[in-house]
Amino acid sequence: MRAALAPIEAAPDYVEQACRALVDAIATGRLAPGERLTQEDLARRLNVSRQPVLQALRLLKNDGLVEDAPGRGLQVAPLDEQVIARVYEVRGALDRLAARLAAACRMPVDPQLLAEGRRAVAAHDIQAMIEADIAFHRGIYAASGNPLIEQAAQRYWAQVRRAMGSVLRRSEGRDTVWDEHEAIARAIAAGDADEADRLMTAHTAWAGRHMCSRLQQARPGAAAPHP
Repeated sequence: MRAALAPIEAAPDYVEQACRALVDAIATGRLAPGERLTQEDLARRLNVSRQPVLQALRLLKNDGLVEDAPGRGLQVAPLDEQVIARVYEVRGALDRLAARLAAACRMPVDPQLLAEGRRAVAAHDIQAMIEADIAFHRGIYAASGNPLIEQAAQRYWAQVRRAMGSVLRRSEGRDTVWDEHEAIARAIAAGDADEADRLMTAHTAWAGRHMCSRLQQARPGAAAPHP
């Protein structure tokens, strides 16, 4: 006799949609750090039942975006620069590996990804800038030929998007970011794995330091940055 399996209580697509909507809201600051989260309120705002919201909140808690609130319930987790520093350490290792593998195959990165990034910067569209940056790096993952790289990186993109959103809302970012992306793409297309590795290492290391520095400065009571 076959063992009984627990029935699926929520449609997976609803859970995925609720999770994506909540991640977007946290990344853009519409759900602020420390804000309390209730299933009833979120279900009403997302126009879904409570069950997919419950499942989405469990996933976000596992990813460190949501935490237990004082007393009871859940809240949006604070942005912790130490967590972001660790995320960028892992991301840097994955990005370097992807760049080397892509260069070894001489796999070109879609130039449209670079064009979209520059358009987003010119338009000062923060959300588009974040999405373009992620799309560029995912393009390198795809070019590497190793699908496990993107699968591993996927776990950390929510934290990266959140940190990028917070920092870009407070500063203009750096104009040379897409010049660096273009240089990385050229090294990959040329098959220069060492140069692609070097450029990617410098790129992700600066990004991690910049994110952590800006997040630390944004803490209540933090000293203002030097001009």
